[in-house]
Amino acid sequence: MTTTTTPPVAEAPACCAPIARRPLAESDAAELAALLKAVADPVRLRLLSMIGSHAGGEVCVCDLTAAFDLTAPTISHHLKVLRTAGLIDGERRGTWVYYRVVPEQVARLGALFTPLAGPSTARA
Repeated sequence: MTTTTTPPVAEAPACCAPIARRPLAESDAAELAALLKAVADPVRLRLLSMIGSHAGGEVCVCDLTAAFDLTAPTISHHLKVLRTAGLIDGERRGTWVYYRVVPEQVARLGALFTPLAGPSTARA
C-alpha cells in the first residue's frame, strides 16, 4: 500500500491583501460583512463618497439630499444604515445634522483588499 502526503499549505506572501493571507476569524468576518453590506447599495456608496470627499471633512444633510432624486426619509434611512455600521458619524447643529466619515472603519474596508507594501517597495 502506498501513502501519499499532502504538501503543506504555503502561506500567502506578505504583499497580499489581508483576506488572502489567512482565513478570517468568524467574528472578523461578521464585522466586515456588516461594513460591506452597508456599502453594497449604490446610494449608500455615493453618500459615503460624498461625505468623505467633502471639503472640511463633513457635510450637512441638506447638501446630500439635493444630489439625489429620493425623498428625505429615504436618504435618512440610508444615512442611518451607514451610521449603524459605524462608517459615518453625525452631529446635530440646530435643525441640521452634519455627517463625517469614521476613518478607522473606512480604512478597515480598504485594508481588507489592499496589499501591504513591503519595505523593499516603499519609496521615501
